[in-house]
Amino acid sequence: MGARETIRTAVHNVVPPAGLTRALAVQAMVYAVGSGLFHAGSAVFFTRALGLSAAQVGLGLSIAAGVSLLGTVPLGGLTDRYGPQRVWIVGLVLNAALFASYPFVGGFAGFLAVVVALAAVDASTGVARQVYSINALPPAERVTAMAYQRSSLNVGFGLGAVISGLVLAVDTIEAYRGMVWFIAAVILVTAVFVRRLPRLPQVSRPAEPMSRLAVLRDRPFMAVSLLSGLLTAHGVLYLTVMPLWILTHTDAPKTVIAALVLLNTVLIVLLQVRVSRGADTATGAARASRRGGLLIAVSCLVLPISGLTRGMLTVVVLVAAATLLILAELIQSAGAWGLTATLPPDDQRGAYVGALRLGEQVQYLIAPAGLTALGVTTGGWGWLPTAAIFVLVAAAIVPAVAWAERTPRLGSQAPEPAMTSIP
Repeated sequence: MGARETIRTAVHNVVPPAGLTRALAVQAMVYAVGSGLFHAGSAVFFTRALGLSAAQVGLGLSIAAGVSLLGTVPLGGLTDRYGPQRVWIVGLVLNAALFASYPFVGGFAGFLAVVVALAAVDASTGVARQVYSINALPPAERVTAMAYQRSSLNVGFGLGAVISGLVLAVDTIEAYRGMVWFIAAVILVTAVFVRRLPRLPQVSRPAEPMSRLAVLRDRPFMAVSLLSGLLTAHGVLYLTVMPLWILTHTDAPKTVIAALVLLNTVLIVLLQVRVSRGADTATGAARASRRGGLLIAVSCLVLPISGLTRGMLTVVVLVAAATLLILAELIQSAGAWGLTATLPPDDQRGAYVGALRLGEQVQYLIAPAGLTALGVTTGGWGWLPTAAIFVLVAAAIVPAVAWAERTPRLGSQAPEPAMTSIP
């Protein structure tokens, strides 16, 4: 009976319940098949099928990242004006059209035009997707639904990576063109899923709506955005800094890197829903964010030990550091969802969700170079200040969220009522 209950609980934490939560998770998985396929095969597609140099690809993607950074807040405001479902659907259709145009791109200018347009579209659809999930579900279910979506996303990413392996094995121009057209088709299927989701009543807007950039003047909220965004650097640590450390400072085989990526995917699928409990209030979300930051700091202290060990002990240390970082990712992600669901006001949610994502965009600009310099190029001592940075951010986020809760949001008639914690 104990084993049966354990299996039932495990299934419950992976398979979303019937209804809107499951529908949102299914569309997330379908979309992630295309996204995972492109992430795994894009570098080869850009160089082999489009004939671009590595420098051109890097420059184009950096410019696109800048567009995403600058456009997150104003494009997020489109959701408030036209409704999240409409913006989401239009964004997916545009996304599919842009992917379908990739094989016809000629030279760097055409490539730049497509990646910049995709960045702008992704900035708006990302906000619309989150706002729809928040508006469509009762407060107690929002964070759990986002956790199910994250779990399903990782399943889709895995399937996409498997398909990319087949494309890379064929390694022909026709195969790469077929890859992006397949991705376009997957995105259109996702649009159909979104079109069939329940329609939501339009949230009433204030008589004098604020400008799309006015949210940047909400200092408490922007402080939360920056701190929460900095904590998402766990992704850079896991996918960039840790592999570089393994290659340059340990005697572990290169295959360990792939095994750790697989470990990340499996644990997210199995544990994301379970560890997200309690993050559905602003206070609970702040505490989850703090726990995530402290776990990142601990992993930064464990990882450099692998530079002093040999053989199987090195692998054990690496798995321990990776597990700590995965748990940090799971808990911090739940905290970020809770902040997204509770702090923005109903009538300006798109602009505020876009502003909350701005902190993450800032992290993308500074974390890869900064954390690599501290963690890898220093030879090991840089992990100590790296851990200290995350301790400071973790310590600051709880009072920052409390400050934001006490302060009325710009453009709202009154402060959002604080939700009581669930015992």
